[in-house]
Amino acid sequence: MKSKNPDELLETLERLGKVIDPAIKEVLTLNLPKEFHDLTIHQIGAGGKRLRPAFLFASCYLLGGKTKDAIYPAAGVEILHNYTLIIDDIIDRSLTRRGRPTVWKKYGTSMAECASSFYASAIFESAQRSRHPLVTSDIFARTLKTIMVGEIDDVLCDRGEKKNEPFVKDNKHPGVDQKVYLNMIYKKTASLFESCCQLGGICANGNKKDIELLGEFGLNLGLAFQIQDDILDIFGDPKKFGKKIGKDIQERKGGNIVILYALEDLNQKDKKELLSIINKPRIFNRDIERGIELVKKTEAKSKAEKLGHQYNQKSKRALKRLPQNEWNQIMEFFADFTMQRNK
Repeated sequence: MKSKNPDELLETLERLGKVIDPAIKEVLTLNLPKEFHDLTIHQIGAGGKRLRPAFLFASCYLLGGKTKDAIYPAAGVEILHNYTLIIDDIIDRSLTRRGRPTVWKKYGTSMAECASSFYASAIFESAQRSRHPLVTSDIFARTLKTIMVGEIDDVLCDRGEKKNEPFVKDNKHPGVDQKVYLNMIYKKTASLFESCCQLGGICANGNKKDIELLGEFGLNLGLAFQIQDDILDIFGDPKKFGKKIGKDIQERKGGNIVILYALEDLNQKDKKELLSIINKPRIFNRDIERGIELVKKTEAKSKAEKLGHQYNQKSKRALKRLPQNEWNQIMEFFADFTMQRNK
């Protein structure tokens, strides 16, 4: 690869990821009556960059593997990711995703829950069609459980309406700090990046050490990716980010590293004001704007960028111990792009 142009790099990864679209549709609609196809395909049809399967392919190629050996595991990874998004949207009552109505908003909560079951089944139908079905199924099962534990942890960090639900009320995190935050985003976000890269190595019949290093790369990349997402939630350009700026304030998220750092830095008066905004029963746009103003008075952004950079560097150190070829270089470029992206 001759250029580090972010747009070219993103296009490369998106092109890789979209190789799996026919396989995704195949397993999602397998044995389903036609009248349920639109319901089932709605979530995956919203698009997305397909970054996670792209990294599975890149990891496979880095160790000399072939596309045909990675198609179904990569499809399973994207189905798993979208399964968790359906659940996430139900929990957060999100109305849109990628510019389209969420599954529950378009079809109703009951149908969204049924559609999510189709996705759960399709994850393991993808594994059955892989080169190493038992290992792939085990990784899918372990990763899915880890992500959903992370989802629960995320809710337990929130200050929103779910705080009165019985389990949340009894198990709510008394205080959210960096340790709690990193543990939560590892489970909810980074664990899937870790598994994608490991599966890529397994598809290529890589040795144990190389597969471990690919997992280490994916884990640290995933942490950096989520930290950058948190930064963009407060400081992003809404036209480029594709999401509402300040959404984590609106949703009273306790697990956003920028908000956590801001609460540490603010004086007592401003901290009290930011907490009062986050704890309001209803948050308006003016509240979000004021909350962002308060965050901008602190060093929260630079601290978050520094933390993301640390994980970025850890991911690149893992790459240095893997075979040095074009795909290693592409993955290194993306590690850098993770902390520079605006969407």
